[in-house]
Amino acid sequence: MKLQKAERHQVKLRIGLSGPSGFGKTYSALLLAPGITNDWNKIAIIDTENKSASLYSHLGDFNVLSLEEPYSPERYLKAIKLCEESEVEIIIIDSISQEWQGRGGCLEIHEQLGGRFNDWAKVTPRHNAFIVAIVQSKCHIITTTRRKVDYSLDQDSNGKTKVMKLGMKEITREGFEYELTVNFELLNDKHLASASKDRTGLFMGKPEFIINSNTGKKLINWCNQGISIDKIKEQINTCESLEALKQIYNQYPNLSKELYPVVMSRKQVIDAVSNQLIDSHSIIENNNPNLIPEENEFSTT
Repeated sequence: MKLQKAERHQVKLRIGLSGPSGFGKTYSALLLAPGITNDWNKIAIIDTENKSASLYSHLGDFNVLSLEEPYSPERYLKAIKLCEESEVEIIIIDSISQEWQGRGGCLEIHEQLGGRFNDWAKVTPRHNAFIVAIVQSKCHIITTTRRKVDYSLDQDSNGKTKVMKLGMKEITREGFEYELTVNFELLNDKHLASASKDRTGLFMGKPEFIINSNTGKKLINWCNQGISIDKIKEQINTCESLEALKQIYNQYPNLSKELYPVVMSRKQVIDAVSNQLIDSHSIIENNNPNLIPEENEFSTT
C-alpha cells in the first residue's frame, strides 16, 4: 500500500453510444471512429444488427465481423479476440444489447437454467467476463446499446390513473455505463447527442450536438495527454538490473496488468545475462585460478 501523486496515464478509450432503434447508433459510431485512428483499415465492427454496418460501406474500408445468434458472452469474447489479433486499433461492438437480451444472451441463459435468483450465480461470471474483455482490451472500444422507454401507471391527486414516462433505459445489465470513458445518448432521429457520463469533461453540460470525426479527434487528443504506456515500456526494456525493473513496476500500480508481461519478459533477459556472467566467471576461475584475486587483495589495510 502506497500513497502517490495522482497522474493521468494514456489509456484506451471506452465509448458508449445508446439510443432507440433508428436514432443512428451505427452511423454515429462509424463517423466517430476515423477521428480517433485516421485509418479506416484499423477499424473493425462486430455487427449483430443484421449486417446493418454494411449499409455504410461507402464511408470507408473498415472491417466487418458478422455475429449471428446465439449471442452468448463467449461468442462475443471470441469476436473481440479475433479483432484484437487482426491488429486493428478500434473495435465497434454493434450492439452489446444482444449479449444481454438477444437469442442465447444472458437473460435467455438464465431462463433456461430455471429462472431462479440463485441461477444468476452461473450467469453473472459469464457476463462479467464479457465486460472485462471490453475494459481490458488493448484496442479502443466503441459500444452501441439499444434503449427502450420505460413507463409506469400512477394516480394523480384526483385518483385518476395516468401513464408516466420514466425515461430511456439501456438494454444491458445495469452499471455498464460506469465502465465507460464517455457515454453518448442519441436523443432523436436527427442524430442529436448529449453526454450522460463523461470522464473527459469535454462534453458534459454542453449543448446537444451531432457526433462526427471531430468528436473522435477531441477524444484521442484528450487520451494522449498524460504518461505514455509505450514510454514506460521503453524504460522497462532498457533496464539493466532487477532493482531498476522493480522500481519502475512499483511506480505505476494502476498499470500493473498492462506492464506485468513486459516486466517478466525483461526479467528473463536480465536473468539470462546474469547467468552467463556467472558461468563465464566460473570457467575463468576453474581454468586460471591465479587470475582471480583473493578477497584480501582488495583490503585497504
